[in-house]
Amino acid sequence: LAAIDDLRARIQSLELSSWFDEEFDSGDVIVTINPGQGGLEAQDWADMLFHMYLRYAEKRGWKVEVLDAPVAEGIGIDHATFILHGHNAYGMMRAEQGVHRLVRISPTDVKQRRQTTFAGVEVLPVLPDDIKVEIKDTDIKFDVFHSSGAGGQSVNTTDSAVRLTHIPTGIVITCQNERSQLQNKEVALKILNAKLYELEKEKRAAEIDEIRGEKHEASWGNQIRNYVLYPYQMVKDVRSGVETGNVDAVLGGDLDDFII
Repeated sequence: LAAIDDLRARIQSLELSSWFDEEFDSGDVIVTINPGQGGLEAQDWADMLFHMYLRYAEKRGWKVEVLDAPVAEGIGIDHATFILHGHNAYGMMRAEQGVHRLVRISPTDVKQRRQTTFAGVEVLPVLPDDIKVEIKDTDIKFDVFHSSGAGGQSVNTTDSAVRLTHIPTGIVITCQNERSQLQNKEVALKILNAKLYELEKEKRAAEIDEIRGEKHEASWGNQIRNYVLYPYQMVKDVRSGVETGNVDAVLGGDLDDFII
């Protein structure tokens, strides 16, 4: 049985290699999750998506590097930025780029009313070291602040957290996972390099909203996937039409049907 499972894994690996043949598909990926419309509910939804991707990475055998996932006021997270290290990680996670919509009974509403909330997922490749975008030192502002812990991860108690602001575009990147300011600066610059590369790739779009092609507000009508927990249970991908009633499995990291 072990030999059969190994053979199946090898066949799947070969199939994926042929499917994901665009530039950077085989490499690592930077994922950012931001709450959209829905207030506290959206913060909680962002946290649910964050843990869904962590479980998916675990199932895939990918290494997870959480860069920043600060706990929000009330419930959930303010945002999350993390890197997934694994073969075809970027090629597979490209399918998650966009707005994700959740429908459920609100856990914060004493009247138990149905609530619709949104979160946006941004996906960027980790660029090879030989690809560099020209970044002027005068265009970057670094701020150092006290780490708050990465969304329930181990808390870094030193003043090593870094906030990078790219003045011309308004891009803001925070990183507090590493143990030194220098390491956090290096990671923040790596993410900035990827974001600016995507801007140039999209014909140097003037608007920061076009970081990855056509970027939509995380709100009604822009979603790529719907997750319905009430009055029935279903997850449906708007683009592919793939759907399942096993919502718990999807939120537990079973995403292959939507990604592959």
